[in-house]
Amino acid sequence: MKILAVEFSSERRSVAVVDNGVVLSQAVAIGGRAAIDLVDQALGESKVQREQIDCIAVGVGPGSYTGIRGAISLAQGWQLAKDIKLIGISSVECIAAQARHNKTFGNIAIAVDAQREEFYIGRYQIDLTAYKETEPLRIVPAHEARQLQEQGVIIIGPDAEAFGGRQLFPEAASLGILAATKTHFISGENLEPIYLRETAFVKVKPLK
Repeated sequence: MKILAVEFSSERRSVAVVDNGVVLSQAVAIGGRAAIDLVDQALGESKVQREQIDCIAVGVGPGSYTGIRGAISLAQGWQLAKDIKLIGISSVECIAAQARHNKTFGNIAIAVDAQREEFYIGRYQIDLTAYKETEPLRIVPAHEARQLQEQGVIIIGPDAEAFGGRQLFPEAASLGILAATKTHFISGENLEPIYLRETAFVKVKPLK
């Protein structure tokens, strides 16, 4: 199965083409380069045609709400046009998989900036053979995230440098490899970003 993986949840955006778990290409950009340009570059370098893509994997965050929404929109439009498979994967899980590949082992916390002096934190135990989630993703105040480092927890992730940890961005190549092992495909309308905050609406008073 040929997978187009799109990971836009951080400032390091990437698109990769993965065929049966083998990475054929990856295009990377820092900042706001157009999604379609990265797609064209990844497809061109892999020599895979658009019509040959069987599945699009999207990193659904948490992270940049605008970036994730852009990736989801791209995937939804592609499915409408070509009726291909879609899959959404946590960008934090993607980082955990990369950490194992990079031999970052032990009691790991993955940190992603949630704004408002808060961070998304996901906890994993990682060793040579596997990674296992030990604490579900949640939002914590910055001081609580700092306490983890004081307790000897290894902190990694896009925003880990805020705690003296190691910066590690989710990569589309890792996302595509993960997607090749999963089967929970969904329709485009059900593809949503990971956003743990409750949405609150304030009703505007009617004009007099």
